[in-house]
Amino acid sequence: MTKVTAPAVLAAKGTRKLAMLTAYDFAAARLAEAAGVDMLLVGDSLAMVVLGHEDTLSVTMEEMLHHTRAVSRGAENALVVADMPFLSYQVSVPEAVANAGRFLKEGRAGAVKLEGGREVLPQVRAIVAAGIPVIGHVGLTPQHVAALGGFKVQSKTAEAAARLLEDAMALAEAGCFAVVLECIPAAVAAVVTKHLPVPTIGIGAGADCDGQVLVFHDVLGLYDRFLPKFVKQYAKLGDLAVEALTQWADAVRNGVFPGPEHVFSMAPDAYAAFISRIHTDATAAGPEATKGDPA
Repeated sequence: MTKVTAPAVLAAKGTRKLAMLTAYDFAAARLAEAAGVDMLLVGDSLAMVVLGHEDTLSVTMEEMLHHTRAVSRGAENALVVADMPFLSYQVSVPEAVANAGRFLKEGRAGAVKLEGGREVLPQVRAIVAAGIPVIGHVGLTPQHVAALGGFKVQSKTAEAAARLLEDAMALAEAGCFAVVLECIPAAVAAVVTKHLPVPTIGIGAGADCDGQVLVFHDVLGLYDRFLPKFVKQYAKLGDLAVEALTQWADAVRNGVFPGPEHVFSMAPDAYAAFISRIHTDATAAGPEATKGDPA
């Protein structure tokens, strides 16, 4: 597999489906790499599935950079995309460019992703002008969960669907090389995908998108606090992990682990010399050295 780049993702439009998966550490990146995933999204969803927050709003730039660096070390071929966290790009255009640049310079990502439609076009244009590839994100935008009233399906009316299409088109015209469509009717996503000149990456948006993205922990059954309708668990590794860890804990308590095969040996003469030295040192130290010794 050759290195996936932003131009390569753009060129995939209409030719092949794209697989995008979240990753938050080196180990996950290596597993996704072995599976041939095209893009690794260091999502702000790490706030929920890794750090235990109730939503994505609490994660910081420093936390995102920390995890982006780890994923980048494990990604040899996949394109690493860093989510720009809440308030890292909304405050001002210069701050948005500076923070986006940190993800490439410090995090070694290959692109960034930010949420919003026409309201973030100035930021998108400036970031792209700085030479930083950008993925847009419309539909259900988790950073706007307070304004949206929760994690709800979007664009269910004709007016809302038309606005979403306009936002997606505007993001593409501003320079985004792909746009994520989250939690919208499949029929709307199909229309957007048809009209957009760049790939659409769906999550809860149907099969007609140019690609799909899911959370690593959801695909593998490692996160049980919340399971959206659009998630398919391809394994239940959480259950297997609990079973394995229970067996280990029981083995420790019963004195079965570690067994002879798990320990390191010492040459008999070296051990004898070690014991002899202990006795010699204790004798040379005098009675005070063994005072209070129950032996």
